[in-house]
Formats: sequence, structure tokens, C-alpha cells
Amino acid sequence: MAQFGSFISLLTFLFLGFLGLISIPAEAAIRKYQFDIQVKNVSRLCHAKPIVTVNGRYPGPTIYAREGDRVQVNVTNHAQYNMSIHWHGLKQYRNGWADGPAYVTQCPIQSGSSYTYDFNVTGQRGTLWWHAHILWLRATVYGAIVIMPKPGTPFPFPLPAREFEILLGEWWNNDVEEIENQGNRMGFPPNMSDTHTINGKPGPLFPCSEKHTFAMEVEQGKTYLLRIINGALNDELFFAIAGHNMTVVEVDAVYTKPFTTQAILIAPGQTTNVLIQANQAPSRYFVATKAFMDAPISVDNKTATAILQYKGVPNTVLPILPQMPARNDSAFALSYSKKLRSLNSAQYPANVPLKVDRNLFYTIGLGQNPCPTCLNGTRLVASLNNVSFVMPKIALLQAHYFDIKWAFRTDFPDKPPTPFNYTGAPLTANLGTKVGTRLSKIAFNSTVELVLQDTNLLTVESHPFHLHGYNFFVVGTGTGNFDPAKDPDKYNLVDPIERNTVGVPTGGWTAIRFRADNPGVWFMHCHLELHTGWGLKTAFVVEDGPGNDQSVLPPPKDLPRC
Repeated sequence: MAQFGSFISLLTFLFLGFLGLISIPAEAAIRKYQFDIQVKNVSRLCHAKPIVTVNGRYPGPTIYAREGDRVQVNVTNHAQYNMSIHWHGLKQYRNGWADGPAYVTQCPIQSGSSYTYDFNVTGQRGTLWWHAHILWLRATVYGAIVIMPKPGTPFPFPLPAREFEILLGEWWNNDVEEIENQGNRMGFPPNMSDTHTINGKPGPLFPCSEKHTFAMEVEQGKTYLLRIINGALNDELFFAIAGHNMTVVEVDAVYTKPFTTQAILIAPGQTTNVLIQANQAPSRYFVATKAFMDAPISVDNKTATAILQYKGVPNTVLPILPQMPARNDSAFALSYSKKLRSLNSAQYPANVPLKVDRNLFYTIGLGQNPCPTCLNGTRLVASLNNVSFVMPKIALLQAHYFDIKWAFRTDFPDKPPTPFNYTGAPLTANLGTKVGTRLSKIAFNSTVELVLQDTNLLTVESHPFHLHGYNFFVVGTGTGNFDPAKDPDKYNLVDPIERNTVGVPTGGWTAIRFRADNPGVWFMHCHLELHTGWGLKTAFVVEDGPGNDQSVLPPPKDLPRC
């Protein structure tokens, strides 16, 4: 039956306000949460297994806050794995210590230990999310972050009658960490997931899943807000509701110019808020999600479902399935991304950098390196500008703050060492892929343009890239090779979408711009966990500024050490 847990929690937050919370001045508060990392037996698809959870929940609890609040989350690790939590999309100004990626801004929280993430929510409102940022543990360790506007500040769209949080994910019948380790030992991609999930449930189209179905009840004539999060490890996903259009009003906690669509495309790491109107004949309608993949690569192509049920309709009514784009519908993907525009209003302007201080061009490559112990004698690797990133043994931010020079180098190349026809005939050569812990140093407050170029090394493929510590503007995207002489003339510098995770199209490119006004060490990586593990990642060292409030804050006393 319908699940109202998140709704009840939201009502509690909105109307009972500060129960169990400590107020600091009038319009701000400290929101305190306790996250206990626990192993719990969970059953899906007729299979039971132990999974890592937060407070015994899968997915984990929602963090509720208002713009301007301070959030403190004490994480106590009772599991056998080391743990870190990333607060995906929160800018963490000067406070990388609370960002969470293991061995980037902190060492992981050891089993039996605790760490309190302490951060402010400044200048942001909307839907973000949190997840484990070590190994493949985010397969089950993830949850929503709902940031309400400041008191008295309305949404720039009609007030919904109710909100629902929709977390999309993946489920493996076997142990996820063992699957990852097996793939690494063999040098091959590990087994794909056994199903997708909606709020941790695959829906009634799967065996043993009638009770593992998320349902939401609506009333005729009312409008509802869905806060949709793609928490999947490796799949971009389509999402649709049978018989109902959706109006996109926000992505990655940034308001958009509203537009209506029958389906959305959402990459791992991204969030999308949509309005739906309960204006159809009262019945039961399937809510569905399935993978998008327009490259010759195998993915989990099963469709997970939830149910949109009109009030008063009996459960015996069979739901209707939505029309979904084809799995390889590149045209839909490109068209959908072009419709995303920043609201760019007086209250929510799009402050796009018009002058660029630093131009970066990063090629995305897949390759094979020798591996004597692997099945075929090779191991798959991934690289940016022919550099496959090696995670350090000490957190990069700690090394930067305490000037530990051996931990990393700051000579990451601004462009690929060997230009070639990036999206031409398939190449199997590595073009000299090197491994190393190499970062790029960025001057404080400088403006950066970064072009991410997919390549046909082994194969072309779409890649969702996430930049920690920042939002950025997606000023351009296209297929084929980026042309520095012609393509910048087509940039949108007026109302480009602003976000924290962007998809680079298969066999194409994406150009982003941001102002480096947040000092520290900030991770940038493909949000396909498979590719991140193969080395498709790097980090920026953003230097301190001259002002007293333009340098990295001192580390907290309980910061985990390596």
C-alpha cells in the first residue's frame, strides 16, 4: 500500500519544526542526525543477503533542512567495512573536511569509530542526496537531502499538495563488494545488477516482489512534487509515469525554466524535481524506470516499477505501463538535455562566467593495461588525458593543508598529450596511458572552462561527471569532436543549466564553466562507479584567496586519520 513515511517526516519538519533540534538565531537551526552504519539482512527477488545500511534502512533516512541551517550528522560505523559519506551537491564552502570522499577530503571512518559531519547549507535549496563514497558501498548506503527555502520564500512554481521522494537504484542478488573484487581480479567488468529499484523495491513485475513495491496515493485534481534521485551505481535511467506528463522544475537543486515531458533522463548522481497533476481517470498507473545505453555495452535492461494509485481505487485494478523511450534513444537524450535551462530570474540569476581565465580540455578514455594475474593478461583502465588516477594512502585535502608534498603532484595536463581523431574509427591502443596521483592547481577566484571529450578508445560511451564543491554551468554540448574554432560560438551564455553532475554524450563533448571561489581539494569523477574504480577521476587543488574568509578552514579535531 502507499508509503507515507517521507511525507510524514516532511510534515514533522515543516510544522512541528524544531522538535529535538537546537535553535540559533530565529530563522536558522542546527539539524542533528545520528547515522548508525549497520549490516542487516534484506530480501529481494527471492534472495536474502546481508547489506550495509544506515539505521537499518534501505534506502537510508532523509536529511531535512532549510536554506541557512547548520547540519550535524554523527556517523558511527558498526559495519566491517571502512566508511565515508558524501553530501552530494552541497558546496561545503571552505569546508572540504565535511565533503566525504574517502582519501580525498578525509580518511575513512574505521569500523567501531565515529565522525561528525558538520556543515552549513548556504545559498542552496532543493533536492540533493547523500551516499557512501568508498568501494561500491553506495549500492545500499544512500538517501535523500531535502532543503526547503528560507521561511516566507515560496517555490517559483505552484505549491504541491504533497511531495514524494523517489530514489532510483540497483540491486544485486550477490554481495556487491565480492562482485566488484571478482571483476578486478579477472580484469573484466563485474556482473551487472539483477534489477533496478524504486525506493529500494523492484516492483510487482519481478518474482517475490508483490510486497516489495513502492506506491503513492494521489487525489483527483491535485498537484504533486516528485523529488527524483538516481542513486544507481552504473546506469543512466529513463523515468516515466503511465498516462501522466511531468513538468520539470528543478535539477541538482537549481530551479529550471519549466517544461513538460512524458519521460525524463537522469544520470547517476543527478536529481530532478517534477510536478505531476492527478488529472487522469482514477485508476492505478505504473511508475517505471529502465536503463538508457546508446553504446554497444551490456546493461541491466529490466524495468523496475512503482504504482501511482488514485484514492479510492481498489488494489485489484491492474496498473497501466507507460510508454518509455527505446533503450538506445540518443535523439531523446540530446533533445531532453537541450530543454534544461536555468530559471535565470531576478531572484535566481544565472551568473555565467563570460571571461575565461583557464581553458581545460580533458579526453575520456578506456583502455587495457598489462595484468599478469588477470584472466586475459590485461586489466581494463579508464583515464582523463591519458592519466589513470591512483587513489593516495592519505587524504588529499589533509596533504594539501599540512603541505605533505609526497602525497600527490600538481602537474595534471590541461590537454591530452597526443591529439587524435577522438570519435573516429575505434582505437584499441592506450596512447601511452600512465597511472598516478596527479592534480590540477587552480588559482582562487579564477574562471575555468572545461571541455570533456568522449573518445572511441575501445568504445564510445556516455559518462556522467560530478564535480565536488561546486555547481557549474553547462554552456555547450555536441556530438563528434569539439571544434575550438566554431563550437564556442554556439554556447548558451544566457540561461545555461547549472548543476553538479553532467552527462557527456556518447561520442560527443560537453563544455562547463565555473568560478573557482571555493578553496580546497575537490574531486571530479565519472559517477559510473565502474569507471571511477578504473581510474576515471582527478581532483582540483583550488588555492586559498587573499582574504581572511577565503582559505580552507582548520580541520575538525575528530577528523579520521589514515
